[in-house]
Amino acid sequence: MYPILFRLGGFNVYSYGFFVALGFVAGVVLAGLRARKKGIPFERIVDLFFYSVLSAILGSRILFVLVNLDIYRENPLAVFKIWEGGLVFYGGLVLAIGVSLVYMKWHRLPIWKFADLFSPSIALGLFFGRIGCFFAGCCYGKETSLFWGVTFRDMNSLARLNVPLHPTQLYEAASSLAIFFFLDRLEGKKTFDGQVFWFFLLLYSTARFFIEILRDDPRGFLFGEMLSTSQGIGILLAMISILMLFYLERMQRR
Repeated sequence: MYPILFRLGGFNVYSYGFFVALGFVAGVVLAGLRARKKGIPFERIVDLFFYSVLSAILGSRILFVLVNLDIYRENPLAVFKIWEGGLVFYGGLVLAIGVSLVYMKWHRLPIWKFADLFSPSIALGLFFGRIGCFFAGCCYGKETSLFWGVTFRDMNSLARLNVPLHPTQLYEAASSLAIFFFLDRLEGKKTFDGQVFWFFLLLYSTARFFIEILRDDPRGFLFGEMLSTSQGIGILLAMISILMLFYLERMQRR
């Protein structure tokens, strides 16, 4: 599509970076509005969101580089070009959770309440991020004859050019937006703290598993290419999510 959104003088504004930044702002605003209703200091939300997003970007890039190590051996400096795309959400998720746990324990904040508070914001941020992927051409799909297949022609695009491809970026954007609306509704009806967060992980990992089947970009494989790296991680997260939902519900009953 349009990897370079527009040029400002001699400076290129990349679509991917623009939409990731837009997702960050939208997530902060949403979390801030929710926090105000719950009487949580806004500065805590901003600090936690900043650290978690920064660690998420770092973790996402690290995992992407690891599963595409052959590419970056030839051009090591390309590791730092994150504005052009190339982040794996699960890598960012693991590091962001770790950093957030340290922050919340340090400031003695309720972990599950904050996890529930941030989950809809993460889903909304993913929606904008995948729109950025679509413009940049990363995370592209397999060739298709379906009428909604998208043909990338921009030479700066990261996708395969001049053949109709599954718009897997838009599939994930749509699923993330649907998850956002579900979590937004669940937040007001939840029966225990942590329910929104674990439902987010369960729904996202399930949706991602099926979307991965249609993806065709280099992203690493497990078990002799039976599963992509993200599918393997997704299966593990889905299982943990189901167990945690049952466990926390049982604890609430007690």
